[in-house]
Amino acid sequence: MTDDHHHRPDRADADADAGPRLAPLPEDDWDPSTRALLASIPRDADGRPANVFTTLVRHPDLFRHFLPFGSHLLRDGRLSDRTRELLILRTACNTRAEYEWGRHAPLARAAGVTDEEIRRVGEGPDARGWAPSDARLLRAADELHRDARLSAATWAALAADHDEAQLIEITMLVGQYHMVAFFLNSAGTRLEPGFDAETLPTTAGTGADTAGREHDDV
Repeated sequence: MTDDHHHRPDRADADADAGPRLAPLPEDDWDPSTRALLASIPRDADGRPANVFTTLVRHPDLFRHFLPFGSHLLRDGRLSDRTRELLILRTACNTRAEYEWGRHAPLARAAGVTDEEIRRVGEGPDARGWAPSDARLLRAADELHRDARLSAATWAALAADHDEAQLIEITMLVGQYHMVAFFLNSAGTRLEPGFDAETLPTTAGTGADTAGREHDDV
C-alpha cells in the first residue's frame, strides 16, 4: 500500500472552514421522544448536551441502542479510568479525531494522566518516560488500529496484569472509539467552547505505519 493510503488528514487539511456536514439538532426541534432520549445525557457547563449526542440523535433508533453500550464502557467498565483514557487518547491520535481528543483530554486529567503524559500520547508507545504498563496500552491501541488484532507478544504482556474480561474490554473499547471517530470525522462534529482549546498532537510512531509489521501469532 502507498503512504497516501495511510494518510489521515487533520481537519485543517479537509474543509476546516466549512460547517459540519451534520449539525447538532437544535433544542427547539426536539420532539418528546428526542427529549426522552437526551434526558439522561449529562449537560456541559452551558447547560447543553455535547454535540456528539445532539448530532447522533438524528438517528434515534441507533442512538437508543448505542448509548447503553458506550455508557457502559465509559462509566461501568472493568478497566481503570487511566487505562481507558490512555487507550481512547491514542485512538483519537491514530484516527485524527479532534473532537474525541478534545472531549477526552479533560477526562484523562481527571483520571490522573498528567499534562506531560497527555502530550506524550502523540509520540506513541516508544517515547521515553512511559511506564511499561502504559507503553503496552498505547502499543495495543496502535496494533488494533493498524492490524485489527493484537500480536501474541502484546496479548501476553497485557495478560500479565489484566484478566480475561479486561482483555476483551481493551479490544472493544478501542473498536468503539474507532467507530465514534469515523462518525465524528465524517459528520464534521465541532468541539464545544471550552473543549476546543485542546490541541490534537501530531502523531509519531502511528499505528497507521505498517513498517515492521509482524503477525507472530498466525
